[in-house]
Amino acid sequence: MGAQSGWQDAVARRRDEVRHLIELLERRHAHIVAGSEWTSNDDEHDPEGATVAFERAQTAALLHQAKQELDELKNAQARLDAGTYGTCERCGKAIGEGRLEALPAASKCINCV
Repeated sequence: MGAQSGWQDAVARRRDEVRHLIELLERRHAHIVAGSEWTSNDDEHDPEGATVAFERAQTAALLHQAKQELDELKNAQARLDAGTYGTCERCGKAIGEGRLEALPAASKCINCV
């Protein structure tokens, strides 16, 4: 996939996947919050309270991670536009193709992570 357009496609495809994931997580989080309005606020004594609190926190954390990845993908697009995509921002060496295929937003080579 070494061609610039191939990397453009990979970054765009992953960006679309992450946007979709963010939409799903936002809906799930809203659903959890709405559902918790009908339950007890006493997490300590309500056997379901801890589960709802955990699900809410877990979904919020996954949503945060997805938004971070989206920001990293936007930065990857900027590197593509600048012609620096695939170059480690720390050491200046090439980032391995396998790493970029697995993590299109990667900005560092495996040695600098």
